[in-house]
Order: sequence, then C-alpha cells, then structure tokens
Amino acid sequence: MQDTVLYEKTGRVALLTLNRPEKLNALDYATNDRLLALLDQIEEDEAIGAVIITGAGDRAFSAGGDIHEFTESIRRGTEEAVREFCRRGQRMTARIEAFPKPVIAAVNGIAFGGGCEITEAAHLAIASQSAVFAKPEINIGIPPTFGGTQRLPRLAGRKHALELLLTGDTFGPGRAYEMGLVNEVVPGETLLASAFGMAGRILRHSPLAAARIIAAVTRGLNTTIDEGLLIEREQFARMCASQDVHEGLDAWIARRTPVYAGR
Repeated sequence: MQDTVLYEKTGRVALLTLNRPEKLNALDYATNDRLLALLDQIEEDEAIGAVIITGAGDRAFSAGGDIHEFTESIRRGTEEAVREFCRRGQRMTARIEAFPKPVIAAVNGIAFGGGCEITEAAHLAIASQSAVFAKPEINIGIPPTFGGTQRLPRLAGRKHALELLLTGDTFGPGRAYEMGLVNEVVPGETLLASAFGMAGRILRHSPLAAARIIAAVTRGLNTTIDEGLLIEREQFARMCASQDVHEGLDAWIARRTPVYAGR
C-alpha cells in the first residue's frame, strides 16, 4: 500500500508530497490523518526548520476532499459527516496555520476545495504558472468545510471571496497572487527550487523568532489591535529569555553572521 503522503528531508527542510496522483491527490481520510501525523513528527524534530507541501505528478496539488468517501459519511448521518469529514479537515488546516515552523505550499497544478484550503492555511505559498484554483463545493450542494469560508475572505476580502465561493468558478495563479492567496507565481520547472529558496531565506534566522512571529500573526489576526499588541508583547517577552536573542544582538554589534541554536 502506497504512502498517501511522502516525506523527504533535504537539509533543514521537510518536503511533504500528497501522493494520490491517480485521484488528483484528493484528500481522503487516510491522507488527512497521515499529514497530521507527519506534522506532529516534524514539530518534534529540531533538525527541521521549515516545511514544503506539494502534490505528486504534474496535474494536481490537490483536487480537494475525496467525494466518494465523504459521500458515505453524509449518508450515514449529520453527526458522522461532521465528525469524520468536517472536523478532520478543519483540524488539519488549523494545524498547518498554527504550525510553529514555516509552512510553504508549492502549488503545482489543480488546487480545488481542500487543496485551496491548504494553500489558504499555509504561511506562504508559491504557485506554478499552470496552477488552477477553485472553491467548487457549491457545485455539489455544500459550503467549504476545511476553513474556506473563513480564511479566504480574510486573505482576499469579502467580495472577492464570496464571488468565488458562490460561483464555484476556477481562477488562475495571477488572480490568486492579486488576492494575496499566493506570494509568487513561477514556471512549473522552477516551483520546488523557488519554494526551497524561500525556505532558505527564512532559515537564516532564529527558528524561535520565526515561531514567535507565526504565533503573533496567527493569534492576533482576528483580534482587536489592542489584543493583538498584547499578543505581540507576549511573544517578544518569550524571546527575551532565549539564547537566540542574545546571539542575534551580539552578532549585530560585532558585525558577524549569527549562529542560532534554537534555544
């Protein structure tokens, strides 16, 4: 039986590849659960500083939830559908969004439904020029279930998001970039190199500082400015007690390159 998510380490970067190319990397329950388990493993691995998520093959990042599988959950009743499908998917995207190490989505093709929602949840995203996005859940009579009704409006604005959510229309990487869904659009042959390059630019810095920034942004985004500033102060205070902040300051004063220990 093939692994539904492949895991490869390259230096300090973990590459996770959604691996159901014959199903356009649809997110069945096994794929969802394996992705969560791998993220747990990566969080505990101090040698890993960043994560890239991409899709196997040259057609799809992920076509979204496995319709055949979650149809059976819906037919078993509302409680089963919510527990097996909706909560599972929301738990996965929430884990990505709040993950303490930077997560970069490398969108190599179709990113529909849950695939788009992984892109929304990731801290950063790069799309190939052949990427195609959509929020097509309305076509089968449901709203998005992995956070798409919440994250896309926060990224793209209410009217852009509602247009895409209510029509189910596809849109290209150019519009995804304009709306803030992806950071960059690159040729397909340079997609992974670009993602690794972005990870490398982050990994020059303290992993503790990166985690504190992610926490401040993720927790503060949906609060008032005063609440957000309190969160920012809390994250700063946590860094003050670290070795890394002293290393960064000492290196700057001495005009040398800092060497961070992640402590």
